[in-house]
Amino acid sequence: MHEHHSALGLVAAPVKTATVLDIAERRPVQSVTIVRPHAARRAARFFVEKFKGRSLYAVKANPSPELIDLLWDSGITHFDVASIAEVRLVSRAAPDATLCFMHPVKAEEAIREAYFTHGVRTFSLDTIEELEKIMRATNDATDLTLCVRLRVSSDHAKLSLASKFGAAPDETKALLFAARQAADALGICFHVGSQTMSPQAYVNALARVRAAIVEAAVTVDVIDVGGGFPSVYPGMEPTRLEEYFDAIHDAFEALPISYSAELWAEPGRALCAEYASLLVRVERRRGDQLYINDGAYGALFDAAHVGWRFPVELVRAEASDAKDMAFSFYGPTCDDIDHMAGPFMLPADVQVGDYIEIGMLGAYGCAMRTGFNGFTAGERIEMRDEPMASLYVDAPYEAVRPANVFKL
Repeated sequence: MHEHHSALGLVAAPVKTATVLDIAERRPVQSVTIVRPHAARRAARFFVEKFKGRSLYAVKANPSPELIDLLWDSGITHFDVASIAEVRLVSRAAPDATLCFMHPVKAEEAIREAYFTHGVRTFSLDTIEELEKIMRATNDATDLTLCVRLRVSSDHAKLSLASKFGAAPDETKALLFAARQAADALGICFHVGSQTMSPQAYVNALARVRAAIVEAAVTVDVIDVGGGFPSVYPGMEPTRLEEYFDAIHDAFEALPISYSAELWAEPGRALCAEYASLLVRVERRRGDQLYINDGAYGALFDAAHVGWRFPVELVRAEASDAKDMAFSFYGPTCDDIDHMAGPFMLPADVQVGDYIEIGMLGAYGCAMRTGFNGFTAGERIEMRDEPMASLYVDAPYEAVRPANVFKL
C-alpha cells in the first residue's frame, strides 16, 4: 500500500485493524480520522456512470491529495478549484487533470498563474469587471471557456449560496453577450446551495437559464449545474440521486441550445462525505453534555456553526442496553463557542473514557480543521468497513452497518 500525505501533513496508516472498536481499544488520546477509500471510489464511479454529463469534483469539500488521486483513478478527470492554492494542489496530485477555476472573484495574479503555469482554460465570472480582469490576465487569450454564473434560489438547500455570487436577471443579457464575444466556449453556471434536498431546485434554476439564453440570444456551449448534491445525515434523508440526475437531464434537454452543448456538474459533498469519519474520546460528562477531544476548531466546524447533525455511534466491546438520549458536545478548546448543540443520540450510560464515532465527515470535516489552542488531529487510519450510511448501496440507509446504533 502506498503512503500518501494529506493536506494536513497526516499520514494514512496501513490497514491493521478490522473494526473501529480495534482502534478504540488502543486508547488513542487524540481524535482519530478514519478514511474509507472504497466509499469515495464507489461514489465517483456512481457519478461517472450515471450522471449524463461531466462531473467536476469540488475540491473545497476535501482537499486531501490522496482523495484527489483516487477520484482521478476512479474516472473523475475534471476538478472545480476555487483558489490558486487549490490549482497548485490538484496540479501536483493529478497532473493530467483538467482544472476549472470556478470562483467568480479571483485575484488577477491567480488567473495569470493558473493560465500560463498550470494550463487552466476554464474560468467563471459574474460581472463585466471580472471578465475584463480575466482577459487582461490571460493577455486576451482566444482559447477560454468562460462560464457566466447566474444568481438562483437556494430555497431547497440546507445551506444557502444565493447571496454572495451570481449575476442578477437585469445584468445577465449584457454579461452573456460580452462573454460570448471573448470566449472560445461560453458556459452558464449556477449553484443551488449545499445539501439540496429536492431535484426541483435544479429544474427551477434551469428555467432561469432558459430565460437568460432566450433574452441574450447567444449560443451556449456548456451548462454547469454546480454542486449541492446531498449526502445522508440525521433528519436529512434525500431521495435517490438518480432522481436528481434525471430531473437535471430532462430540463437540460429542453433548453434552446445546440445539441453539442455539454452538461457539467460540480459534486463535492456527495463524492466525499462517506469517505471519512472521526473517532473521539469523552473526557468529561456533565448531565447531557459531553466534553470530547475534537470540536468546532477541528473537524466539527459545521456541527458548531451551522447546527449540522452528524450520525454518532458509541464504540464499546459490549453493546449498551441503555435507552438513547440526546446529548450536546463541547470540544477541547477553552472557548464557549466550541460547542456542538446536536442533538446527538447516544445511549444514556455513556461515560468518561468512552469512544464515539462521528460519521459522514469526509466533506467539510478535516478541510475546516485548525490548530487553535494547540489541539490537532491524531492518527489517520484507512478502513475497509462501510460508512455509517450510504447513497450508493442497494439497501436502506440504516442497513449499511447493521451493528451500529445510528438512527436516522
